[in-house]
Amino acid sequence: MLEQNKQAYDESQIQVLEGLEAVRKRPGMYIGSTSTRGLHHLVYEIVDNSIDEALAGYCENIEVYIHQDNSITVVDNGRGMPVGIHPKMGKSTVEVIMTVLHAGGKFGGGGYKVSGGLHGVGASVVNALSEICEVTVTREGHIWRQTYSRGNVTSDLIQVGDSDGHGTKVYFKPDPQIFEEIVYDFETLSQRLRELAFLNKGINIELIDEREDKKEAYFYEGGIKSFVSYLNRNRESLHPEPIYVEGVKDGISVEVALQYHDGYNENIFSFANNIDTVEGGTHLAGFKTALTRIFNDYSKRFGYIKENDKNLSGDDIREGLTAVVSVKISEPQFEGQTKTKLGNSEVRGIVDGVVGEGISIFLEENPSVGKVIIEKALVAQRARDAARKARELTRKSVLERSSLPGKLADCSSKDPLECEIYIVEGDSAGGSAKQGRHRRFQAILPLRGKIMNVEKQRLDKILGSETIRSMVTAFGAGIGKEFDIEKIRYNRIIIMTDADVDGAHIRTLILTFFYRYMRELVEKGHVYIAQPPLYKVSKNKKDYYAYSDKELDNILSDLGGKDNSIIIQRYKGLGEMNASQLWETTMDPETRILLKVSIEDAMAADEIFTILMGDKVEPRREFIQQNAKKVSNLDI
Repeated sequence: MLEQNKQAYDESQIQVLEGLEAVRKRPGMYIGSTSTRGLHHLVYEIVDNSIDEALAGYCENIEVYIHQDNSITVVDNGRGMPVGIHPKMGKSTVEVIMTVLHAGGKFGGGGYKVSGGLHGVGASVVNALSEICEVTVTREGHIWRQTYSRGNVTSDLIQVGDSDGHGTKVYFKPDPQIFEEIVYDFETLSQRLRELAFLNKGINIELIDEREDKKEAYFYEGGIKSFVSYLNRNRESLHPEPIYVEGVKDGISVEVALQYHDGYNENIFSFANNIDTVEGGTHLAGFKTALTRIFNDYSKRFGYIKENDKNLSGDDIREGLTAVVSVKISEPQFEGQTKTKLGNSEVRGIVDGVVGEGISIFLEENPSVGKVIIEKALVAQRARDAARKARELTRKSVLERSSLPGKLADCSSKDPLECEIYIVEGDSAGGSAKQGRHRRFQAILPLRGKIMNVEKQRLDKILGSETIRSMVTAFGAGIGKEFDIEKIRYNRIIIMTDADVDGAHIRTLILTFFYRYMRELVEKGHVYIAQPPLYKVSKNKKDYYAYSDKELDNILSDLGGKDNSIIIQRYKGLGEMNASQLWETTMDPETRILLKVSIEDAMAADEIFTILMGDKVEPRREFIQQNAKKVSNLDI
């Protein structure tokens, strides 16, 4: 029986959070987290307000400044926030926008027909989570300013000058009481601002980093057509210009751009009111339906497929496709676990109609492009049939012990939440790992040599690889479109390779395979990288392990410096460790170091894998040249 709480339950126990107190008490509810992701989200909230002005046709220029102390200023040339007294609240409208949740032009008042903000809480939340916040408004011939601290007004709205211009400037300094670390990453902000410039053609956005005297400008007259060209810049495109269609029906604006490349991966990015709908939704469904229908009709009409032949599947038609689908809608309905799935039922038919008509016209006018796309889809169909046969090898029931790969040393537990599997480089390290592991919950799968680079192969070839089949069978969750995370046999999949260049290459090959054919493994946080030590230091029959050169220096310093009684061993590979050493340093949950692999942004991850593992050499050379100086220890 639970012990009763003796404390009274009466009126005094009911806590009421006034104003912006709720935001400061539960910041994660409003910006996702107080980590670096939430920190950057503050910038996006203010920029989204400027984008709303642009969508309404009143703003062409947005500037974002990162100051020396990691404070931020966002300046736009929109109409400027209204400064008059709000009729309901009895105080200036600027103050209402900055201090009242759910106050703004996005709630049916006619301020914005289309808005990018999900909740309409942007400016007030940024204010609440800032140590200092200052708003400067230029409109109607005057300049107005008001200041705040942690959501509270510190000065009235006052007129500070005259001007013929118009716009809003918001300065804020994130609150160290809220955020774990206040350091803005230029590349993270650059990526989102570039994305916004692509999605809203004709808008000029500048990012100025005063810490490094660095500046970038984003302006794309081609909009999402330029976006697709940018996404495909490291690939060999099958036709020079992306296909672009647009249309408006029942107040819903639809834009789609697509281009095929000679690879095998499908990359479709969908947006609703500039929000990245990573879970898709009705706009994505309408696009896919139209694409499949139009290309099958075209194939039959021009004799690529005979009437009695099997239709091309959506997967066949989308192989090697890069596309961006963007819709603008006045009342978006978001659903899904992360509220990033568009649910408006009417959007599906509208996107289907606009895309179907637009692509049909394009194919009539560009038969040579249509031929290239259809021929690629037909090759994909034949390869998919071959892959289907090869895939039967991976469909045996995981309950049959005989179906598991012979090299796998499985664990005795049948509870996936408890179990973990080490993907180990080579038989030698695999032998030590098998002897040193905890047999109840740790499984070992040794790999021989480097696995296939899946970036350059179709699925039928990939499934011909014994090494890849071993992983697919051991995990038990399928591969590609049939991958089902619910069937995974291990909660943690740990890549354990040597701490050298070859080990790093093998690790990258494995991660490429996971990202392309088992992406949910990474998205749901099931993939880890083991961190074996680089050095063993021995003195007076005592062993110390160092995982970096800095740690080695610290150990030697603690031991009184180098002398003849100290023996330093540099591990060239996991196979040099015996079973007990491997357990103690790399596999014991109490002492080991694991790095969790995450995908902060799917677009950026896709680009990195394409650069590192794709066919084009020049982008890879440029990437290495640009990033070589950032590498502090090549072995780690």
